[in-house]
Parts: sequence; C-alpha cells; structure tokens
Amino acid sequence: MARGSNGITLQRLHYFIEVAAEGSISAAADMLYVAQPTMSAAMKDLEARVGRALLVRSARGVTLTADGAEFLGYARQVVEQVELLEQRYLDRPPSRRLLAVSTQHYSFAVDAFVRMVRGSGAAEYEFSLRESRTWDIIEDVRTLRSELGILYRNDFNRKVIDKLLRDSGLGFHPLFYAEPHVFISRKNPLASRTSVTLADLADVPRLTFDQGANNSFYFAEEILSTLSTKQEIRVSDRATIFSLMIGLDGYTISTGILSDDLDPEIVAVPLNVEERIEIGWIGHSAIPLTEQAQLYLAELRTVVAGFGVTLLG
Repeated sequence: MARGSNGITLQRLHYFIEVAAEGSISAAADMLYVAQPTMSAAMKDLEARVGRALLVRSARGVTLTADGAEFLGYARQVVEQVELLEQRYLDRPPSRRLLAVSTQHYSFAVDAFVRMVRGSGAAEYEFSLRESRTWDIIEDVRTLRSELGILYRNDFNRKVIDKLLRDSGLGFHPLFYAEPHVFISRKNPLASRTSVTLADLADVPRLTFDQGANNSFYFAEEILSTLSTKQEIRVSDRATIFSLMIGLDGYTISTGILSDDLDPEIVAVPLNVEERIEIGWIGHSAIPLTEQAQLYLAELRTVVAGFGVTLLG
C-alpha cells in the first residue's frame, strides 16, 4: 500500500488515526501492541514524508495541528475505503465499528444511539456516548475524543458559541428547530395543561444542568438562563433531574422531545415564550464524518421527525 519507497503506508495511517484518538503516542502503541519507540519513530517519519507538523507534543500527550486535523480526515477516508475493498473482494469480515459522541442531556440523543447500535449489524464495535457539559462537549470534539457533539444554540448564546467553535476549528451544523417545552412529572398539577407560562412556573423549583467551572449563562443547556427564580437546583445528570421532577414537582426547559421508553414518568408541556431552540451537531471543519457518524445522525433525524420539529439540512 505504499506509493513507491517514499510513499505513505497504510500502516502509518492506522498508527496516526490511533494516536489522534488516544491523544497519546504511548497509549496508541499499547492499543496496537507496538513498542513506544517504534510508534514515535513512525509519527516522525510520517511528518517528514508529508513535510508538515501533524502533532503537537507535550508532557500531557499529543494534540493535532491544523494540518494534522485535515490530514486525519483524509487518513480516515483512505482506511475506510481500503476496508470496503477488502470486504468486497477479499471476503474479509467487516471491521470493528468505532464512534464516540458527546452530547448535552437529551433523551433523543440516547434513543438515536440505541437505534444506531441495534442497526449496526457489526460483530465487533466500540462505541462511546458521553452526556456532558457544554464546554466539555466542545473540548471532546476539539481534541477528537469524540467525533461529533450534539448541543443547542439560540439568539442569546449564538455569538459566544459560534466564536468558541471557530477558535477551536469546529463548525455547527443545524439539525432541527424545536419549540420550548417544560419537562415535568406526570403527577405535577401542570401536566394536564395544554401549555404553561413563566408566571405558572413562578413557585415551581427550576432544575438546571450544572456547567461546572464554566457555569456561564451562555453555556447553560436551558434557554432563559438569565431568568431569576425563587427556587433553583442544579444537577449533573439526567437521571437526577428526572428524580427531582418527580420528588419535588420541579421543571426544566428543553425541546419537548421525550422517549416514552426512556422517560415514562415525565411529560412535555409547551411553554409560551418567544423563543426557539436550534439543535445541531458540531465537528471539525476539515474532517469529513465517518460512515458510522453519518448513520448516527440519520437515526437522530428519524427519532425527532415525529415530534413536530422543523428538520434542517
């Protein structure tokens, strides 16, 4: 698979993809059962052959340069195409499926992930789904810990989110628009209403997802993050927020998309506000999505299509 004696070998591409995924030359060497000095030399040789720095090395590991991120996109495409050729003409079994996704706390993202795994048909796979904070999602994608991230933006946070993405070499790709809803327990007195107002929620505990050290209004997962409330509780995971909806009759504001299988005790009630929620995926601007990532996004669109949202793209 080399282009003459000075070409780039398929093995080097495999090595580079693993180094980028692990963020560490030594960790990639361990994963591929290669001696660390061999892996390090392979990366230096690859950079010499392409004539560009692909990796930034530090005591904490390695990160991709801008050229490295672009190179990774092409490397993944080449490796995927070779695997397809081998499957079709050499009767090789399908390769191990890989995908990592980071997302804000959305049940539809989990539902789509379940559908993707069930529909993959792969005998071997290694998938990862991280429900995380907004800043961490962006960092996961920037450092290639995850191939794509799922998050929201609106008129309030758009400029801040878009600037942070640009500075990180990432792009936002809209998936759909959703009208704001409140998530509440089925036992909540407001659950039978056709819609609610902010005045209706004045004495109800508001539940929000904690954003840690980056707890800026702009990184909140909920719209109206600057709204003052009498009672507010911050939580770190979706199971806890649902438990508090049931135990304390609390509410949170989100898209209105709920999975009956995953969230049987919670209902969504439209919220009367002049707002709109835009959900999208983020990824490296210079790196095309893998086939597995595209399959995940297709499942996500399928999941939300029946909830009256406006699909985009």
